[in-house]
Amino acid sequence: MELQQKEVGLQQKETVNIISLGCPKNLVDSEIMAGSLIKEGYQWQDDPEKAQTVIINTCGFIEDSKRESIQKILEIARLKEEGKVRRIVVAGCLAQRYKNELVESLPEADLFIGSGDFPKIVEILRQHDRGVNQKTYFSLPTYLQQDGAPRVNSQPRHRAYLKISEGCLKRCAFCAIPLIRGNLQSRTIQSIVSEARLLVAGGVKELIIVSHDFTDYGWDLRRKNGNDDVTPERLLEELAQIEGLRWIRLMYLYPDGITPKMLEVIKRYPKICRYFDMPLQHVNDEMLKRMNRKMTKSQIAEVICGIRRELPDATIRTQFIVGYPGETEAQFHEILDFLQQYRFDRVGCFKYSAEENTPAGKMKDQIDEDTKERRYRSLMKLQQKMSKLQNQKLIGKKLPVLVEGYSEETELLLQGRYEGQAPDIDGVVLINEGTAQVGEFVTVEVTKAFEYDLMGRIVQ
Repeated sequence: MELQQKEVGLQQKETVNIISLGCPKNLVDSEIMAGSLIKEGYQWQDDPEKAQTVIINTCGFIEDSKRESIQKILEIARLKEEGKVRRIVVAGCLAQRYKNELVESLPEADLFIGSGDFPKIVEILRQHDRGVNQKTYFSLPTYLQQDGAPRVNSQPRHRAYLKISEGCLKRCAFCAIPLIRGNLQSRTIQSIVSEARLLVAGGVKELIIVSHDFTDYGWDLRRKNGNDDVTPERLLEELAQIEGLRWIRLMYLYPDGITPKMLEVIKRYPKICRYFDMPLQHVNDEMLKRMNRKMTKSQIAEVICGIRRELPDATIRTQFIVGYPGETEAQFHEILDFLQQYRFDRVGCFKYSAEENTPAGKMKDQIDEDTKERRYRSLMKLQQKMSKLQNQKLIGKKLPVLVEGYSEETELLLQGRYEGQAPDIDGVVLINEGTAQVGEFVTVEVTKAFEYDLMGRIVQ
């Protein structure tokens, strides 16, 4: 996690670094911790080797992310052994989920903070400095962002994540998120729009809306207050009124909540990106039922057709799980057939990993790792072809592109993104002709298409 130096006007005090792992929702939590610390005079240090206190905001979602979190903690522990780091704080989802096990197995860490207690980071560090003999801080798993919470945007100045809710309403059989983050809690529309206006006033042109499921936003508030006006569609309408905001990007829309009304609102406001990040996980009806997903294959197909009918230029991104307990070869091939039929623009794939205390983790018909790997490779190989075919349709088109800087491959090229590309997870637009500033919108004519990236020249 890197903070822009212009944000850090600090008095000399203890230096601190935050390593943020996992999803953008976790990153927002890290930014709130950073904001709280900087506000109280702690000095930000980009290099963890030079920081006195290192906070690792962990992820505990799937096996790979848990492994990454543990490896990072051990890496910082080695710095502590070398005398480079004074204090290690383990925070976030992994800490919340495995609080007892982590405290016992990681004596190198000084403090453990759950996913609901991270806003108290300043108070916790000060108590530790005073010699308070308390190592763990775990209360309720969910913290709902408060109005006026200090936050430092760690993204480039022109974009920011905006978290609209915490917890999850869904109970997918494979997922541990409700165990870690609790039930759905939505922020008020007023609170969200207020933060959005502050971010835009600070130079943000693209807001990336994150939650566990955008389409469930407000369900808890409607149930609690009887206010039927707190809906995802109303939130979009309010955000779309903010002057200076160019793009509103929605992440994590479950297909069962993508209604004709939502499509109508997206269609009405050009600044809402025609980008649907819609996790399907599977398309076989039996597998969907075992996953406790609330749709059938035909219903999913109907949603996809509805999007393409109303918004023909929309980008659809999805993800699938392969190797779910009991998945047969025929059921897996049903995904491949679906991919070829509907030709998604972007597809992610996870090899199923059994998570403790989830219904799927207790199922007896687990799939072996070799089969998972084979199915994963087969799916991604097919999608690579589909992705290139979809990208080739854009050759000759002129697209608004948000310039992000030099290419990660070479400084001879600029790179940016058009509205069908989300940062960090999708490809980019490589610009081989023309000049522009970071954060500027330009029109790029696409001249080449690759599996994931596009290439073109600035024409305006």
